[in-house]
Amino acid sequence: MRMASICAAVVGLSLMAGPVMAASLNSKDRARVARAAPRDRDDVRYCLLKGKKGRDKGTVIGAAGGAGVGVLAGASLGETLLAGAAGAVAGRVIGKSEGTNSVCDRVLARNR
Repeated sequence: MRMASICAAVVGLSLMAGPVMAASLNSKDRARVARAAPRDRDDVRYCLLKGKKGRDKGTVIGAAGGAGVGVLAGASLGETLLAGAAGAVAGRVIGKSEGTNSVCDRVLARNR
């Protein structure tokens, strides 16, 4: 039973990960790209998309990790969901900072 629930969780997360990973810019980010210097527009768009993908990937990985720890620890459904939510929040925060490199950080700081 335990292995079946782990497999079901992995399948469910893999089905949800597809739409989450599809990144596009919102209106605020599109306006930021339009305000950027013409030579930096492609770099700003690339760095914004890269940061967003890192944030989204961190959310999925954190949720899967938290839920996996909850299942392995033998927690109830509510505790497992709570662990998954806490992992998603932590993964999003970590992925937000780790999604870009120093070059992107400089480009984005130059084009606020």
